[in-house]
Amino acid sequence: MKFILELDPRAIKDIQEAIDYYDEQLTGLGEKFETYLNKYIKSLSKNPFFHFRYDNIRCLPLKKFPFMIHYTVDENIKAVYIHAIINTSKDPKEYWLK
Repeated sequence: MKFILELDPRAIKDIQEAIDYYDEQLTGLGEKFETYLNKYIKSLSKNPFFHFRYDNIRCLPLKKFPFMIHYTVDENIKAVYIHAIINTSKDPKEYWLK
């Protein structure tokens, strides 16, 4: 059974900031990042049960870009809540404190 995906506004902001950054580096790279990220996000609707990173937050690392999708799963209503898309060079604890 598929899970419903829900993106937090902060995650949407994270995605847009990454797209903007990559487009500044190389025209079209932001679009490639977004396409690649969307494949990972969609895969969570089929299998969201990746390991817990801390507390109840699960993480799915991207292979080609240095980012992790931070999310929680509600098994009762079959929903995945994507809270953040964080660059792996940043400390996620600092992100969450903001």
